[in-house]
Amino acid sequence: MSEHRKYTSDNRAAWDAAAPLHEAGATWQKLLTEVVKDDFSAFDQTLRQTLDHVGVTGKRAVQICCNNGREVLSLSAMGAKSVLGIDQSEAFLEQGRKLADVSGRKCDFLCADIYELPEEIPSNFELGLITIGVLNWMPDLRRFFDIVAGLLASDGVLVIYETHPFLEMFDPSSDNPFLPSQSYFDRGPHASEQTITYDGSDRGKGPTSWWFSHTMGEIVSSAIESGLQVQRLDEYPHSNREVEFDIYEDRKARIPMCYTLVLCKAS
Repeated sequence: MSEHRKYTSDNRAAWDAAAPLHEAGATWQKLLTEVVKDDFSAFDQTLRQTLDHVGVTGKRAVQICCNNGREVLSLSAMGAKSVLGIDQSEAFLEQGRKLADVSGRKCDFLCADIYELPEEIPSNFELGLITIGVLNWMPDLRRFFDIVAGLLASDGVLVIYETHPFLEMFDPSSDNPFLPSQSYFDRGPHASEQTITYDGSDRGKGPTSWWFSHTMGEIVSSAIESGLQVQRLDEYPHSNREVEFDIYEDRKARIPMCYTLVLCKAS
């Protein structure tokens, strides 16, 4: 097994183990209730405005690393002609299929390692979407963007809404969370044995997962080298990740906490 395959295989096991925790409690029940609405959306205002600007209606869309499909269904509700969600965790995709059944919307889901996509997958998507917590799971960013670019049609648009790399320098659980605890240029890999959660709760030890930091320069350059053209890059001082990072919001000296990057595949 190659080193990269080990990382992605370990991460898949960690996500599969975490999936049952995300299908329990009030958050899941609220999602089941909300997803049936005609105007359902799991997008915040920032991402919604970005998607409105590039246009969703009538487009063939793909979300890379879609988790439980709530954003796949959000694209469908915004008027996408068709939506495919790709993720390597079958446990989370099963949740996506349940949500799709409840909503009545037709979406497709593919379980696959993004580095090992089946040859028959279409390469004519007019809109691609990557959201929070995707790029940092990727051990080889250039190869990742090569594959994503290959999914897009000529003139297809890729929208990325991610945590800002600058935020990776800080650890909100440290004794001094406002003092940088990691170099901006430390690419990892960083191992974690904590069960993956979104709500800041400690669910104890879980399968080992691997996290990789990428600078903004590496992200943008990797995308450009893969044949994607930068249309817009916007940075924001709000958090779009786990709740424990909220302590960095609304301070006098604000830091970049997330960003949107809009890219277009050259025709």
